[in-house]
Amino acid sequence: MPWGLKRYQETGDVHFITFSCYRRVPLLAEAQARDTFVIVLERVRRWYGFYVTGFVVMPEHVHLLLSEPERSSLAVGLQMLKQVVSQKLNKHATKPFWQPRYYDFNVYREQKLMEKLDYVHGNPVQRGLVRRPEDWAWSSARHYATGEECGVEIESGWTARRREQLGAYPVVRRRDVS
Repeated sequence: MPWGLKRYQETGDVHFITFSCYRRVPLLAEAQARDTFVIVLERVRRWYGFYVTGFVVMPEHVHLLLSEPERSSLAVGLQMLKQVVSQKLNKHATKPFWQPRYYDFNVYREQKLMEKLDYVHGNPVQRGLVRRPEDWAWSSARHYATGEECGVEIESGWTARRREQLGAYPVVRRRDVS
């Protein structure tokens, strides 16, 4: 881990996570590669019990807004996500698929959560890949705009209303902010 970088995990916070492809090579440039990432993200979300608030898969990096997992640690869940994606997309390569580390920022205020979510969803627009955030298929932006499913279960007002209609209510543990 780089000097001075401290991770604050097991706090109950939402985490803004960023990780990149090896040497920022656009290994996720193809739609099929981004589709694979989304499928694996949903599988890992279920395995470990993450709550995903938002995400975007870009050609050479990924942003996630997610809870700490119910099963195991955040570091182990992210390691599994990166390993499975790498195994599926990098079967015979001699170079690594991912940079070895990830950036982690704890989000514990609603205002900061909305700022990070806007940043995540705005990435494809800022890069000129689409005109509107909801036009990028490998993001939670369309879910927030329309309620449409995006391949990953997103914690949002849309999801909460669907759960209420089914009579299901999740239990979310939050830390005390004094």
